[in-house]
Amino acid sequence: MISEEPHPNTFQVDLRGLVDLLSHHLYSSPRVYVRELLQNAVDAVTARHALDPEAEIGIRLSAAGNRVTIEDSGIGLTADEAHSLLATIGRSSKRGGPHGLETTRQEFLGQFGIGLLACFVVAREIRVVTRSARDPLAAPVEWLATDDGSYTVRELPSDARPEPGTTVVLEARPGAEEWTVPAKVEQLARDYGSLLPYDITFDDGSAAGPRPVTDRPAVWDRPFPTPAARRVALAGHCAQLFGFTPLDSIDLDLPVAGVRGVAYVLPEPTSPAHRSGHRVHLKGMLLTDKADNLLPDWAFFVRAVLDTDTLRPTASRENLYDDETLAAVREALGARVRAWLAELATSEPERLAAFLSVHHLGVKSLARHDAELLGLMLPWLPFETSDGSMNLEQFAAAHTEIHFTRTVEEFRQIAPIAAAHGLGVINAGYTYDADLLALLPAVRPELKVTELDAGAVTERLDPVPTSAELALAPFLATARTRLEPQSCDVVLRAFQPANVPALYLDDRQARQERDRTAALETADSLWSGILGSLRGSAPRARLVLNHNNPLIRRISALPDEALTATAVESLYGQALLRSQRPLRAADTTLLNRAFLGLLEWATHSATGTDSTDGTDTQGEQK
Repeated sequence: MISEEPHPNTFQVDLRGLVDLLSHHLYSSPRVYVRELLQNAVDAVTARHALDPEAEIGIRLSAAGNRVTIEDSGIGLTADEAHSLLATIGRSSKRGGPHGLETTRQEFLGQFGIGLLACFVVAREIRVVTRSARDPLAAPVEWLATDDGSYTVRELPSDARPEPGTTVVLEARPGAEEWTVPAKVEQLARDYGSLLPYDITFDDGSAAGPRPVTDRPAVWDRPFPTPAARRVALAGHCAQLFGFTPLDSIDLDLPVAGVRGVAYVLPEPTSPAHRSGHRVHLKGMLLTDKADNLLPDWAFFVRAVLDTDTLRPTASRENLYDDETLAAVREALGARVRAWLAELATSEPERLAAFLSVHHLGVKSLARHDAELLGLMLPWLPFETSDGSMNLEQFAAAHTEIHFTRTVEEFRQIAPIAAAHGLGVINAGYTYDADLLALLPAVRPELKVTELDAGAVTERLDPVPTSAELALAPFLATARTRLEPQSCDVVLRAFQPANVPALYLDDRQARQERDRTAALETADSLWSGILGSLRGSAPRARLVLNHNNPLIRRISALPDEALTATAVESLYGQALLRSQRPLRAADTTLLNRAFLGLLEWATHSATGTDSTDGTDTQGEQK
């Protein structure tokens, strides 16, 4: 049996379900309803201007008594268009077709065709009275819809709306009245529509009458008598918009990409991990004030505001679609910020110094990827060095061989000793510093940059005379034996400052070897074999004893070998604590043992007991 041809059916849309989807999943806030009203009005006026360039056009917004009204002198609709366009999800006159215009779609703000239905996020009823400018003979039309999904369309007498255009009236739904308060509506209208290309006014029914919403041209496009006057105006705009007075402003002018705007430099430091929210207008309409993909990540020290007619919005029209166009614009805007830095470096060093005192971290982040900029910034970027805080240019003038530490703790331990012995060390424990030092030879080929290791430091310390070291051979042998379980060698040197008894030195390879050994002790047979095969020949950590220190000399002269060993453990623990490195379980055990051993020796000595043979000073057996 041959089945009949299937009968086509039409999808049914639950309007209440759609409103819930819009309000809870697509839009971040009901506030967007004002944007939708403005967007439809501006698009209608744009279409009217294309049809009749001489027509008087404008948009008037008002609010009173839980009711919001917007009136435009735009293109208007016929009865058929009201049926087709206002009540069909996804259909838009901007797409062309029987109701479209020759005007290109790019001239319109709306792109997704949801239209007035989005206003149901705050409205229980929407009433539209419209008259078409394309068909002078068409009567005015009323389109009335409620949030239960029903609507009616009827023609009105000609005097109901004599001129072409559209009036939209929203009645607030219960619980949404706060969004129709006149002050709130005006604030949202200014927020969204201040840069729109047509005159928009707001009327709350007060005696003051309608007030302008639009404020054109944008402040960055206005003429000013002097550059100083422009900077003052931009600073005021930033304070009003973002709530801070900027250190400086950077023009973001990309005519080819259809982008105009300004970036404001933050007056206080901010974390590189913080992604600033930038303010983006699309053809004058505010798209978002939280665009975090507009500028490169390294430009975290600016907040931008701009208008564009080329970048694509997301479906919610609350952010930018991250595509190839945005990537190209982001790169070009980053280049503009970089050019501003270069301009300051060459012509306004005082302003650059003021900027770097706050945002050197951002510039270091940028210089990691730009050798030319690094060379340009060398005289300005501050670093913590063994010679004090200075820039790389100054430090390189004093040291052709530059050492660096990867941790702040390691630097602070070694810096006083390095300075006393002419060793140039930079603290690369701060963000980006190690990356910049790795790039330094590419900018200054005559410089040698190496990570500081225990051997380099030890070689710079003064050796002890051979006769003195031979005399202390038994003491050094005891010390080395005692610290062998800690994978630590013992070296005797003379160095300044003399009040430092011992110095704990290691490097990355030594730390890796200790970690491997620790893992080997707890691994199963399979991992023991693998880790054992990875045993390295890297130098071990070193405890450098200072022969200039009186305490070291007294300890080395102790006749009691057990007490000497305990004292060496205490020196090791003290040097380890000074280095501020994390303590392993074995280190904690050693510290406890040494501390208790010294307490026991001290208390036995105080009571006249010899801790070495267990007898008191009168020779009586305990």
